[in-house]
Amino acid sequence: MSETPTIFALSSGAPPAGIGVIRISGPQAGAALVALAGRVPEPRRASLARLRDASGALLDEALALWFPGPNTATGEDLAELHCHGGRAVIAAIEGALAALPGLRKAEPGEFTRRAFANGRIDLAEAEGLADLLSAETELQRAAALANAGGALSRQVEAWRETVLGLSAEVEGVLDFSDEEDSADLPECFTWNIGALGQEIADWLSRPRSERLGEGYRVVLAGPPNAGKSTLFNALIESEAAITSPIAGTTRDVIERSVAIGGVPFTFVDTAGLRDGALADEIEAIGIDRALGELDRADLVLWLGPEGEGPQGAWEIAAQADREGFAPKAAARFTVSAATGEGLVALKTALVDDARMALPKPGQAALNARQHARLGEAAEALGGARGLSDPLLVAEELRRARLAFDRLIGRATTEDMLDTLFGRFCIGK
Repeated sequence: MSETPTIFALSSGAPPAGIGVIRISGPQAGAALVALAGRVPEPRRASLARLRDASGALLDEALALWFPGPNTATGEDLAELHCHGGRAVIAAIEGALAALPGLRKAEPGEFTRRAFANGRIDLAEAEGLADLLSAETELQRAAALANAGGALSRQVEAWRETVLGLSAEVEGVLDFSDEEDSADLPECFTWNIGALGQEIADWLSRPRSERLGEGYRVVLAGPPNAGKSTLFNALIESEAAITSPIAGTTRDVIERSVAIGGVPFTFVDTAGLRDGALADEIEAIGIDRALGELDRADLVLWLGPEGEGPQGAWEIAAQADREGFAPKAAARFTVSAATGEGLVALKTALVDDARMALPKPGQAALNARQHARLGEAAEALGGARGLSDPLLVAEELRRARLAFDRLIGRATTEDMLDTLFGRFCIGK
């Protein structure tokens, strides 16, 4: 059986940079240090080394670090070379490593995949790490950090232990089922399953982590010339939409994703809504798309006649700076994108509203896969609660344990792992 290949890759930012960190992981990591640095330094202490290739030519002066496995990030022998971050330096060191027997360049996510395979992290933590690397807002960072730090995994392990305890009670009943005085499940058994099921249901009702990536979707709607595009540009602080006094200037949906106060938003500017019979063919298509966006919105800012917007929309009295401005009696906000009147208050209210709909800061959030697995566990527990036959109850509890195992990666498929770890960069 062939030895596991030793992998290497640049784990710091793309060159040129002040420092380049090249990570080496696998059974030949120590031999790679000897080949380039002439020795293996003291474990977990940075040591200055002159790196040379196979011909003895000097490549760079760098700091070398040695981390013997299995107590490393990947669960195997690990080395790092902290060299100068120029392109030529990085290329030369990587070339020298590639020339060594048993070494090859890492594939995307391969370091993290080895950490998972060697039990250093579980699947939920790996998914949290992937989300952390792609986080662009404070809310995304906080939620991803909670999952990467094992918050979800610890909760799932606690649920699994509870189910194991319930299974033990059922097994105890089954052990006595052949005896003359057969035992019954304890009276509290159904209550305990119900309490666990409710706890899981509370998690399932939380906002999903995908909402953090998509952002809180705010659609600006109303008739032509209501000030939608001007307000849209002011909210995203960019001239993304063309503004004009000519009716029907916005013919299609325009989306922009921005962060306000660390909260991700997707703002959507739409075509002016009016009787389709008065619009040309292209504008009519834009109106149809605008109506579709109203159904997708988390929140609609209605700039049209008061009371004519969709249910739950915020009434916005826009263009407050214009001559002949007609205020709204029940306006949530009166704004002028031209003068800035009311914009700060509107943005603050949007952030507050979005925070209520998105995962809470630092709170572990479920992605679609995790939500589906946890839903399977909840379904199994609900089935067990409605049964009286201990054999059938035991089978439902086994299904719940399997769902937990699949959630954290004790039981999974290679295709799913390929998809997950393919999201990572090469040096991670």
